[in-house]
Amino acid sequence: MDAAALPTDESLMLAWAGGELRAFDTLYARHRSRLYSFLLRQLRDAALADEMFQDVWQRVIAARAGWQPEAAFTTWLFRIAHNRLNDHWRAARHRPPAPGDAEERVARMSDTHTPESQLSEFEQRRQLQLAMEQLPDEQREVLQLRLEQELSLEEIAQITGVGRETVKSRLRYAMDKLRAGVSE
Repeated sequence: MDAAALPTDESLMLAWAGGELRAFDTLYARHRSRLYSFLLRQLRDAALADEMFQDVWQRVIAARAGWQPEAAFTTWLFRIAHNRLNDHWRAARHRPPAPGDAEERVARMSDTHTPESQLSEFEQRRQLQLAMEQLPDEQREVLQLRLEQELSLEEIAQITGVGRETVKSRLRYAMDKLRAGVSE
């Protein structure tokens, strides 16, 4: 099917606000895995990510009647998620540590490479994960929005509520810290 023939997120949201229930199903199907993945990577706790995922969609549902396409739907959706994450961190006053069995989980991952390459790749992934965990929250968030969600700098700026140049700066600092952390 031609991508141009598919309805836009914005038109789906307006249709849903007008009472077309299938439009919501389509929006949800398009964005559920990206949103959940983003929340899980930020929270590092599946149960908490599930809870926040539901909360974000409940806020989307609650806001449907008054929604206006002032920004892309994706930007608006991730802005809600960003705000909920900020609320959570303010309430928790800490970032949770990596799961205690994180290294075991990675070690159990099947790999068809030789033991030497597997160890080397494991060590590289471990160094990258450790380096990402050391990033300040703001830098880690913009990095994940850019690399994992493939959002533009402008969309990230709208989501995080900072200027485009601030987003660029956070990305640059995050990448510099990751390079330094991985090369150590």
